[in-house]
Amino acid sequence: MSISIIDRLRLGVSVGAAKTVTSLVRLLRLGAASVLPGDMARRLQPKVLPLLFGQVRRGVILIVGTNGKTTTSLLLRTILERQGWRVAHNATGANLINGLVTALLDNTSLIGQLDADYAILEVDENVLPLVLRSCQPQFILGLNLFRDQLDRYGEVDTISQRWQKAIAPLPTDTVVILNADDPTLSRLGQQLPQKVLFFGLSEPEAYLDEIPHAVDSIYCPSCGHPLDYKGVYLSHLGDYHCPSCGFSKSQLAVDSREWPQILIGIYNKYNTLAAGLVAKEIGIDIPTIYDTVKNFRAAFGRAEELDVNGKHVRILLSKNPVGMNETIRAVNDIQKNGGASTKLLVLNDRTPDGTDVSWIWDVDTEKLVASGGTVVVSGDRVYDMALRLRYSETDGQNNFKLIVKEDLKEAIATALEHTPANETLHILPTYSAMLEVRGLLTGRQIL
Repeated sequence: MSISIIDRLRLGVSVGAAKTVTSLVRLLRLGAASVLPGDMARRLQPKVLPLLFGQVRRGVILIVGTNGKTTTSLLLRTILERQGWRVAHNATGANLINGLVTALLDNTSLIGQLDADYAILEVDENVLPLVLRSCQPQFILGLNLFRDQLDRYGEVDTISQRWQKAIAPLPTDTVVILNADDPTLSRLGQQLPQKVLFFGLSEPEAYLDEIPHAVDSIYCPSCGHPLDYKGVYLSHLGDYHCPSCGFSKSQLAVDSREWPQILIGIYNKYNTLAAGLVAKEIGIDIPTIYDTVKNFRAAFGRAEELDVNGKHVRILLSKNPVGMNETIRAVNDIQKNGGASTKLLVLNDRTPDGTDVSWIWDVDTEKLVASGGTVVVSGDRVYDMALRLRYSETDGQNNFKLIVKEDLKEAIATALEHTPANETLHILPTYSAMLEVRGLLTGRQIL
């Protein structure tokens, strides 16, 4: 990429300033410095993002969607690094523009030279069109679209339309990989001029007993007629067709039955398929992909496991109805085998979480309450969460105990006290709450 002398000088100054900020934040133990350095660099060199993208040697891979971005990107990074490639990656999950810049700066010299074969970046679904103004990615991976923070994003069809307008003008050698089980994304892929590949499940035995209350898109994205579902795997993700216009689930590029799975839950089967299909398209052999999957460790806050005061803790980010429903489903399955009698729910309403917490009434908390055990609640909106759980109780239910703690540190201590030594404490926090929980448990925060 050709860079003018002025742009190169400004890039060097911005990189130097950003790295100084990074060093100070980490030296003073103020956080991981995953956002602030990027903000500093952009102020000094507004073109910093395209200038850095242009130096990636083999390709940029953008991962978008409501749920699963951090886990999928970490798995794909792990696969590529096992091939000896150097990867730039926003591992902390900071997926807005400043976070992307910071991730690239971590792999950049003091004079602005980026050393990376691939850039794997999870991107907030609302900023994807902005990012595509600065780069021409090799791959765009779309995981799913669910209702999430409606005060910020709007409905899923609005986001899909923005994606289509941003992706369609890209070169035809950009490969787009989408979840065929999501009708909105399946329709999007059928309209794009680029090479499009689809992943999804083909396992009817994994169907839910019924379509969840927190379903988002059961209408045909082509004509608006109600879709005819054979079954659903997760929210509105499933096997479907439209009896009115003929729209149906796109053909899958891989057989889900043949792939191993990372971590727990149906959602992680989707994450595995998504990362594996990108790796396969890059040219990595299947045995290497499978072996990496089998030895994978979770990203922070996404089924991350910690040992705290002799107790085992698993953090399961739960930031929207679909995500929390699937987490409840996974935790209940563990509890059936005698391993999850205590849970901690932490609900915040800050900007990273979305200020509208009415989504908790779309969560099937009745299933969590029905499973019994002890549930501790905390967070900025602790009483909203407690009220939702109380409304989930039924007459004669005496095996459920609810504990309300306004102070998060006290809530964590209480939950640990109620967790038997041979079990795991499952913590279900929203995004900012997850950062707080990790800060208290590990002494490290995000800045």
